[in-house]
Amino acid sequence: MKRNIILSGLLTMCIAALISCNKFMEDTPLETIDKDVVFDTTDSLGVNATNFLNNIYSSLPQGFNRLSNNTMLDAGDDDALPSSGSDAIQYWSTGAINSFNLVDNTWDANYAGIRKTNIFLANIDLVPLKQAGLKEQYKAEARALRAMFYFELIKRWGGVPIVGDKIFDTYDNIELPRSSFADCVNYIISELDSVRPYLLAPNATSGVTNNSYYGRFSSGAAMALKSRLLLYVASPLNNPDNDLIKWAAAASAAKAIIDSVNAGKFVYALSTATTIAHYTTITMSGLAPAASLASYIAGVNKFLNIFSARSNFEIILPYSQAANTTVEYYNEPVGYTRGGLGKTNPTQELVNEYETFTGLMITDAGSGYTLSTPYYNRDPRLAGTVSFNGLYWLTRNVQTYDGGKDRPLGFGKVSSGETRTGYYLRKFMTGSTSETAYTSYNHNFPIFRYAEILLNYAEAQNEAVGADASVYAAVNAIRTRVNMPGLPTGLSQAEMRIRIRHERRVEMAFEEQRFWDIRRWKIAETLLNGSLHGIQGTLNGTTVTYNIVNVAATSFDASKMYLYPIPFKEMSSNSNMLQNPNW
Repeated sequence: MKRNIILSGLLTMCIAALISCNKFMEDTPLETIDKDVVFDTTDSLGVNATNFLNNIYSSLPQGFNRLSNNTMLDAGDDDALPSSGSDAIQYWSTGAINSFNLVDNTWDANYAGIRKTNIFLANIDLVPLKQAGLKEQYKAEARALRAMFYFELIKRWGGVPIVGDKIFDTYDNIELPRSSFADCVNYIISELDSVRPYLLAPNATSGVTNNSYYGRFSSGAAMALKSRLLLYVASPLNNPDNDLIKWAAAASAAKAIIDSVNAGKFVYALSTATTIAHYTTITMSGLAPAASLASYIAGVNKFLNIFSARSNFEIILPYSQAANTTVEYYNEPVGYTRGGLGKTNPTQELVNEYETFTGLMITDAGSGYTLSTPYYNRDPRLAGTVSFNGLYWLTRNVQTYDGGKDRPLGFGKVSSGETRTGYYLRKFMTGSTSETAYTSYNHNFPIFRYAEILLNYAEAQNEAVGADASVYAAVNAIRTRVNMPGLPTGLSQAEMRIRIRHERRVEMAFEEQRFWDIRRWKIAETLLNGSLHGIQGTLNGTTVTYNIVNVAATSFDASKMYLYPIPFKEMSSNSNMLQNPNW
């Protein structure tokens, strides 16, 4: 009998992460734990069942350095490269990916999450929860999580098998065919719409210090998932005929959240906190004119504070985790004595995307940009996203010129161990004053945040009706947060489209958006057939001169690479499984 890998696994594996949560489970051998323990008919508090549900949350997208060799997904698009030329994530930008060596293969993980959800839904009624409404809330959360897992599958593979509520045994003969992309979309939307009334309200799960519900799947998170899903459905990859009804539906889904915020029903908001002063006039001296330095620094600090607080009202759904040092360890420049690995190297293509602080692209006439001082007077989000030569970190300025502490061998002299592009990641990291030891910080990955909802709305509304006042308002709110000027008036629909795509790139960098954006827009074939670039700095006395350099050749096969190949294991174990085109 055949066993489909996507549905395999025992109940004990589902609860392995929960053993430390309960004394009985600590003292009991793992192999003896079964569903009667988890779904205890005498447990009116539902302790073990709650822990089981909490474990399902661990299957949510984790972000950060989650891929092979602790790399980031955006090191496989045009925003970054991995520091090692042998890291597999760049197979997505070099065209070397295949169904045997599939980087970011989340097929098993998402179907495991679906299986755990179905086990929970099939057994939670056995537990006599005494708190009114709690069982309905738990069921709704589980179904919303399951909808998320299906979304993670279809954005990679298109249509996938819909399991429903079925729980297959380990040795069942399972050969399910793929459902259509449209059927999967309809299933996800139906689930989200059905459970939303039973989920916690956004005001109960958002941004309050010590809020025990923070991070749970709220009705606002369900609406955010629907917004993202419908935006993907309306995009060129899935909407080749440019059906404006699909764009209008995507705009409506995002607007429902915005309207609730404007009416005071939802507490979501763009974060403007500067609780942590990442930078000061001393550490930022020389990066902006004196007259605008304070405004520039405030913009950088407001942006970085989104990601350095345990909770805030901008984050709609985080992947919550304990305070840790992993983001710093894997991504900070390599020349500090505490030993960061500098794995994520932003490209020159990303750096060039950041405007000047006056709101002009660096290629625009009158921008004031010059390669001799390439980071001077730029969009504050550049310094909040990328570590470049001269940016302050910990106790000194970063040195990424050839022979500097953070690029000791220099451009082209090494294939791993230091930056390949002349840049390191800055976003998400919170620096302590110590150069020798790490301190744990909060690193909750933002699965959904309110800035994305504004961008989703602006994009969909612009495509549906054009660049109306509401489109401007959505984009300008994000720009105003970091003290950037508003967009120029009178933009055409095509011009606004370029602006919105630009804004998504600089605002959402390294939040696992760009990788999917260039696919759903069907522009990856243009961006990833050629070369990705970096910068080489040469120190002459006390002056660094810069030169733009080719770093890596890229290749993207548009005939097949907009969708992932079905993993080889699935193809070999299921005769009804159809491979995606041309793989």
